[in-house]
Amino acid sequence: MPVLPGAEPYRHEGGDVGVLLCHGFTGSPQSLRPWAEFLAERGLTVSLPLLPGHGTRWQDMQVTSWQDWYAEVDRELRVMLERCGRVFVFGLSMGGALTLRLAARHGDAVRGIALVNPGNKVHGVMAHALPVVRHFVASTEGIASDIAKEGVQEVGYDRVPLHAAHSLRQFFRVVDGELPQVTQPVLLLHSPQDHVVPPSDSARILSRISSTDVTEVLLERSYHVATLDHDAERIFEESHAFIERLSAGVSREGNESVV
Repeated sequence: MPVLPGAEPYRHEGGDVGVLLCHGFTGSPQSLRPWAEFLAERGLTVSLPLLPGHGTRWQDMQVTSWQDWYAEVDRELRVMLERCGRVFVFGLSMGGALTLRLAARHGDAVRGIALVNPGNKVHGVMAHALPVVRHFVASTEGIASDIAKEGVQEVGYDRVPLHAAHSLRQFFRVVDGELPQVTQPVLLLHSPQDHVVPPSDSARILSRISSTDVTEVLLERSYHVATLDHDAERIFEESHAFIERLSAGVSREGNESVV
């Protein structure tokens, strides 16, 4: 299937400091593209992959699982670690959970992580019914475009495939068990008004990670997809300052490429 316009992966060959960005469940790189470009303009090497089953049609997600999504970002991280001396991982929503697992499993190879409205649990009555319901109902209403800013749309699916949602629920449980292994510096930015992931998920993550260098930022003017919302510039600037603080310097050389 062809990739939806705007959902293409993005790469920029910059300096010795690299950033891997992970998008969310049923979303696409479009939700993080402005963030990626902001970092690229400041000389960083940037990778923003398209997760398997995403960016085409929701039916394509039915045959993918969390193992597929994680394998993609793990592969990208390993490539970046060969290319760059210092590597950071940033993520939105489920991308935040992917980020946390990369941090837990790769240890000091990941210099620091930034999380925007990270998911930790599938909420609601449907969550408990997923193991059975997914065999009878293919999909439910979508979760894309939870954005306060008028006229802004997220490139994502208008349906949530339930086989994939069941796998996401399993993944969150796996990541929750690994949170104590996260020791890196953490920048956590979350929205008090989020109609997809409640603030309790961020609180749970902060209570279980072992990191001692933690910065929490409230995104008062934005909903779930804050990287496309009113607080986007703040996210970009805070994350770049986070990198600058933890790096000796940032090279400004490199060329952009879209694949």
